[in-house]
Amino acid sequence: TLLALIFVFRGFRAALLPLSVAVFAVLGTFVFLRVIAEGTTVSVFALNLTTGLGLGLGIDYCLLMLARYREELEQGQRHQRALERTVQTAGRTVIFSGATVASSLLALLVFPAPYLRSFAFAGVGVVAIACGAAVIVLPALLATLGDRLSTSSVEVTESFWGVQARRVLKRPVAYVVGAGAILVLVGLPFFRFDAGRIDDRVLPEDAPAREAATLVRDVLDFGELNPINVVALDAPASDTENSAALRSLILELPNVERVVDAGGFSTPGLPPLPGSSFNEQFENGTGQWFRVTASVAPDTPEAEALVESLRAIDNPFGTELLVTGTTANSMDTVDAVLDRLPLALVIIAIITLIVLFLMTGSILVPLKAVVLNLLSLTATFGALVWIFQDGNLADALGFTATGSVDIFTPILMFCIAFGLSMDYEVFLLSRIKEEYDLTGDNDQAIVAGIGSTGRVVTAAAVLLAIVFTAISTSEVTLVKMFGFGLMIAVLVDAFLVRATLTPALMKLAGRANWWAPEPLSRFHLRYGLWENEPIHLPEPDTVPEPTQTPEV
Repeated sequence: TLLALIFVFRGFRAALLPLSVAVFAVLGTFVFLRVIAEGTTVSVFALNLTTGLGLGLGIDYCLLMLARYREELEQGQRHQRALERTVQTAGRTVIFSGATVASSLLALLVFPAPYLRSFAFAGVGVVAIACGAAVIVLPALLATLGDRLSTSSVEVTESFWGVQARRVLKRPVAYVVGAGAILVLVGLPFFRFDAGRIDDRVLPEDAPAREAATLVRDVLDFGELNPINVVALDAPASDTENSAALRSLILELPNVERVVDAGGFSTPGLPPLPGSSFNEQFENGTGQWFRVTASVAPDTPEAEALVESLRAIDNPFGTELLVTGTTANSMDTVDAVLDRLPLALVIIAIITLIVLFLMTGSILVPLKAVVLNLLSLTATFGALVWIFQDGNLADALGFTATGSVDIFTPILMFCIAFGLSMDYEVFLLSRIKEEYDLTGDNDQAIVAGIGSTGRVVTAAAVLLAIVFTAISTSEVTLVKMFGFGLMIAVLVDAFLVRATLTPALMKLAGRANWWAPEPLSRFHLRYGLWENEPIHLPEPDTVPEPTQTPEV
């Protein structure tokens, strides 16, 4: 990371600034997690999230601030005025960006899982600290260093993104179709997504816990290692007639290998083998326990069908029948998470739309940003299904494919990756909007915005990808998937979405990019946040026509 920063800034002193802020954010969040751990459960994996996000966001925000600071100096601004303009413009962008990332992470609180909630606490903490360090600590360091960081970056690098933007604007339809087709094709495997829960196979093969589980599995079988437990409430063992009836109903179900209960040991087609030692273990006067051994692995559709059949049994006792165990717990966890997923998506979308509207005063631009993010993340998850669920790169990456993906990992990745994608969108849109407010020329604003932020966005994405690649070297499959998936997400978003799809679609929309209904337009004029006093504004009472579609 340090070497990459030295390459980006062409200097050791400047490269140390974002790394110092990132380390400050990580250490500050460690302290924050230590405090909240006194009152709530915090996952040990929250430390991985804190490290990755702290380094990534700290570097991202400093890149943006330093790039703007140098630009102001190169335009002839005095040191103090350049610093003021940097905080006024790039600092505003950092705050907006942090708000979008934090809102995505806060959505994790709606899930009934302490594991996900601990990531929400950790993520929001590191975002807040990273933002504070970028707009408070970094300006203080810059004020101390003076104009000794005014060395400019290589012009060829900066002009490349302007040239690329002009190339996209000449044939936007072709770029939209091409980039969109790539994202759709890569995302197709996502429709085979199979949600599940983790077992010992997420650990390295030489981990003692996995070795023990493998030994038990080889000696016995999946069913013995993961029995399905059925509890009949208010079912006394003295009622042998109903006990026998319930046992028979269970044994009639497909894929049931044996049943052990207070009446003894039973297998399909044979009478139970009684044993007095079973009585005390499987009944306590208020209910009975039936331990069901399945002939199929717990993470298979057949095992899930068996759990559903057990829950559908008409209990002869006429009381409630409870079913638990590895398969049932996995099914209930997945159902609970998926039930709350629509609410989380709505929260993320609404907060994102509000933040981007306040920044741009547009209706179309925020909607486009949300749709492109969803398309980009679909491609990311499609790649993860192909790699981790299907196991196509299992040997190369060193993990064991189980045929499913832990339900918590994509939920966590979605909230983080959506926030990071909006992070880059805010970087880009803030500069395009600034140029449009000054000139009123949509094409010029797009070219200038991408030309000035392209290097920052791509450098930030590459540096963040380095951090997540380091995380993906973990021997724990969950952490490996988390790091690898976020690495794919930030690179796809920066190079395919922000550098190609965003300018192409904005070109096709023309002045309609900046339109809003009259009430919302008046609201934004009064309460929106501006970097410059706008010179050119679209008329609020009419919808601007999109520009004529250029040649494909």
